[in-house]
Amino acid sequence: MPLLRDAELATAFDRASRTYDRLVAFNPGYHAHLRRSVRRLGLPDRGAGRRVLDLGCGTGASTAALAAVLPEAEIVAVDASAGMLERAAAKSWPPRVTFRHTSAERLAEEGVEGPFDAVLAAYLFRNVADPDRILEAVHELLAPGGRLAVHEYTLSGRPAHRTVWNAVCRGVVLPAGTAAGDGRLYRHLWRSVVEFDTARAFGDRVRRAGFGQVRVLPVPGWQTGIVYTVVGLRQDTPNGGAV
Repeated sequence: MPLLRDAELATAFDRASRTYDRLVAFNPGYHAHLRRSVRRLGLPDRGAGRRVLDLGCGTGASTAALAAVLPEAEIVAVDASAGMLERAAAKSWPPRVTFRHTSAERLAEEGVEGPFDAVLAAYLFRNVADPDRILEAVHELLAPGGRLAVHEYTLSGRPAHRTVWNAVCRGVVLPAGTAAGDGRLYRHLWRSVVEFDTARAFGDRVRRAGFGQVRVLPVPGWQTGIVYTVVGLRQDTPNGGAV
């Protein structure tokens, strides 16, 4: 079965939105890891005077992480799935958080304009057809020196980490998703990780898009070697320094 893309994937997320938060609750460290990735953006002063884009906000877990770590920032959260976005927007938020229904590919058409001081993209890039195009668009949306944090399932490349991911999916994720009536989506999410870049390869992809000071940082717990934060700074010359 090919991976789901574009409208088909958004529709699958629409359907899964009713149970998505309950399934996420079974994932140890899920919310703490998102907050860790927000802290890795390194924005000072609790985000005061900063404008941040939450790209692919889903039901709002990444938005909540941004709001917790950067309580003074203006946050614009977007998602392609109307169902997921409806769940997110229905939660309690401060006035500085706003939601927009659009895909990562159609930000400009839907009036989502920069400059942003930072972009967080959680669990997004392995689900888009053209990650290079999205990275280039994010680069343009950022102010000079603006910061990107990609929080993503992207395997280390070590066979042991791939084995853990497959075992967790077969033993937990797929049975739970199928029981909820969303087996097709969760099979996609499993395979999307296996078929996506390794963490190192994705870091190289971010550098090619014009980001400098790129770092590929693991998360702790069972997801070590499976989930990473890839961070970088907007720069206007290609192939800038990496640390």
